[in-house]
Amino acid sequence: MRGGGGGGGHPGFRPVDTEAQRRANAEAPEIPNLGRRVVALFRPYKWSILITGVLVVAGAGIAVIPPLLVQRVFDDALFPVDGSPPDLSLLWKLVLAMIALFLLSAAVGVVQTWLTSTVGNRVTGDLRVKLFDHLQSMELGFFTRTKTGVIQSRLQNDVGGVSGVLTNAVTSILGNTVTVVASLVAMILIDWRLTIIAVVLMPFLILVQRRVGQVRARIAGETQESLSELTAITQETLSVSGILLSKSFNRQRTESARYADENVNQVRLQVRRAMSGQGFFAVVQVIMASVPAIIYLVSGYLIGGGTDAITAGTIVAFTTVQARLLMPLMGLMRVSLDLQTSSALFARIFEYLDLVPAIRDSPDAIDVADAPGPLGRIEFRDVEFRYPDAAPDARATLQGVSFVAEPGRHVAFVGPSGAGKTTVLYLTPRLYEASGGSVLFAGEDVRRLTQESIIDNVGIVSQETYLFHATIRENLRYAKPEATDAEVEAACRAANIHHVIERFEKGYDTVVGERGYRLSGGEKQRIAIARVLLKDPPVLLLDEATSALDTVSERVVQEALDAAARGRTTLSIAHRLSTVIAADVIHVVEAGHIVESGTHASLLAEGGLYAELAAQQLATTRILEAEDAEPPADHPDRRADTAPDAPVLTSEEVLAAGRGSAGDPEWRDH
Repeated sequence: MRGGGGGGGHPGFRPVDTEAQRRANAEAPEIPNLGRRVVALFRPYKWSILITGVLVVAGAGIAVIPPLLVQRVFDDALFPVDGSPPDLSLLWKLVLAMIALFLLSAAVGVVQTWLTSTVGNRVTGDLRVKLFDHLQSMELGFFTRTKTGVIQSRLQNDVGGVSGVLTNAVTSILGNTVTVVASLVAMILIDWRLTIIAVVLMPFLILVQRRVGQVRARIAGETQESLSELTAITQETLSVSGILLSKSFNRQRTESARYADENVNQVRLQVRRAMSGQGFFAVVQVIMASVPAIIYLVSGYLIGGGTDAITAGTIVAFTTVQARLLMPLMGLMRVSLDLQTSSALFARIFEYLDLVPAIRDSPDAIDVADAPGPLGRIEFRDVEFRYPDAAPDARATLQGVSFVAEPGRHVAFVGPSGAGKTTVLYLTPRLYEASGGSVLFAGEDVRRLTQESIIDNVGIVSQETYLFHATIRENLRYAKPEATDAEVEAACRAANIHHVIERFEKGYDTVVGERGYRLSGGEKQRIAIARVLLKDPPVLLLDEATSALDTVSERVVQEALDAAARGRTTLSIAHRLSTVIAADVIHVVEAGHIVESGTHASLLAEGGLYAELAAQQLATTRILEAEDAEPPADHPDRRADTAPDAPVLTSEEVLAAGRGSAGDPEWRDH
């Protein structure tokens, strides 16, 4: 298959304009109505948020009352202004009231924290699931051009990066706003002149805070891009395939150095992000902490000027309220900075959520069961295809491809690498969309069928078998979760793998390892075939399912494939012609065109490209000598990959379809 690149290459093997990349990373995508969309995430939890809001307002209001009581403690209970002795009865009442308020505030805070944490984490979880679900709907081409590590970073790092804002932003904004307003009101009630002195620098602080927020937002974008690259490097190099590659070329130090370089960049960005607002907050803290000293100074001048409205209780109460203003004011500024910083992360998340799948069901799409033609019939009508990211002047991958596969027939595709064979298979279940012409499934254009119903009727066995890091049984039931043990075993018997599984110590409960690395290539391939058999689809797509196997494994797997294909429409791709010579029709693909079609025998007789490919393979595999020689001795007792009771095909049986022309002089000349 051609195309689909652009992002899957190994970063260590190509030159990168680092500065240009960083500049691009710093430019977060523009998302319209971003704030409104973030707020909409909380809509399912509006009642919990409403209760939380009531508690926040109540808690903030309660927190302002004790400083007002302090004024009465000093002016009425401890040091009455009329010069009388302390009023202990009033002092008891005021102290008990203050303690009761502290207890009530703590209880409200506990409930508020639980509600806030619950809502915030649920919104974060909903966002993560929504993003994952949307990515599942994306077309195959999206994943061929996007690094897996980058996708993982959006799900983990970006969503994780905004979780704090989603959890604390609402309550922090509401609670701190109420506290600031209530504190300002209390300060005005205590003494309006001192209030003016206390808040005169606030507008300046707000302007500086906005500038700091913009800087932090830019750094946050760069930090997340760096995290994406670290995740991509980890995914590429610490997978089993990546480790094998680095060890086989002795590039472990190179990979470690690449990771270390990006890690240095990440550390630098994290330090910049942590320090970008610290100077600002230090200034704010110094200013707010200095206000009481200034209040004392101003109060001294007011008292010295004969003002009797300034009492000790007034000064203590005012400075207490002003001190309580510091934390909520800092909290508002911090959450404002966090919102500005997180805007870049939210933009990256919504950028993915706004991706529109290139392949979607049409509004009037029907189920395959309602299609007019027979189930299993596949037809290509003058199909053209060009990969979306291909160069404008590049040759189309497929051009004018037409063929029909009747139900139950085996149609094979052969040809040079890059000719477009795999693309034919991907277009059949609409994993890619044809650029021109039409692909018909069961007599209906695939664009008018639901994607789910097409896939439900197709089984795919590819060259690169993918198994999960789970047990054999769990891997098999991926095709049919409700399958019984008897059905699983029957599928494995048909795939010629049951006897091998039984020899494992834990049988079907054997964990296969990442990507099935604890199994041989032939064992993995037969488990994949068994998985397809368990699904029992009417259409089977075989993409060079035996090309990576040795001769013995290929023979056993081919037996399983022949059994799987029996009674199903089968489209297969093969480089080894010996695996498709029994096909009902063989199409020879070259440069995106079907240049020859026929049976094995007729294509050999034509002496065209197929005969040339056969001659090339004959020179290396000696097919002709194998046909004339005695069948090789088979020793079931020495082979762990052949079932004792499985039918073993001889080379004469395999080549039976082409025997008539294989002895022809023209075949021998090649």
